[in-house]
Amino acid sequence: MGADALVEAGVDRVRAFFGLPLPEAHRKALAAYLALCAGAAPGFRWTPAENLHITIRFLGQVDRSRAEGIAGGVEAIRAAAFDLALGSIGSFRRGKLARVVWLGLDEGVEDIARLVAIVDAQSVAAGFEAEARPFHAHLTLARARAREGALLPDLPPPPRTEAWRAGELVLYRSHLGRGGSVYEPLRVIRLS
Repeated sequence: MGADALVEAGVDRVRAFFGLPLPEAHRKALAAYLALCAGAAPGFRWTPAENLHITIRFLGQVDRSRAEGIAGGVEAIRAAAFDLALGSIGSFRRGKLARVVWLGLDEGVEDIARLVAIVDAQSVAAGFEAEARPFHAHLTLARARAREGALLPDLPPPPRTEAWRAGELVLYRSHLGRGGSVYEPLRVIRLS
């Protein structure tokens, strides 16, 4: 059944995920850094600054009402706000080849793990499989263009940014396109 037929049948399918947005000042500081890295490592697709976020849980293609139900369950728990600070650069690798380039966290790792556990529990309650891999809090900067990965040259150190208060969790819809993904907030959950 195609997307138009699903909408006519009353099913609104979305590609969705939960994430923590970055403050605008951090996006601006990282925009110049990402441009510098893109010139140094063209074997990677560098994330546009407007798409920067910390992923909490990727849902994939799902009925929008199901994703909204998970968001409602998370909201009802009234998770606490917490402080986050970006750290140093790292990568997920397969041997010598890097597949994902990221910034880790210097502050907020335990707090974000608690939020992940809440979102994961609500996702499992909605019929999703529990996440099999342990959560590694990070801000994705780039993905290798080649499926197997790419050699990652030495990159300049990332800009230092101040810690910030993570006060909202966002349920995003991801629109895939030729120019890359565009993220649309579907629901904002205030953290108390």
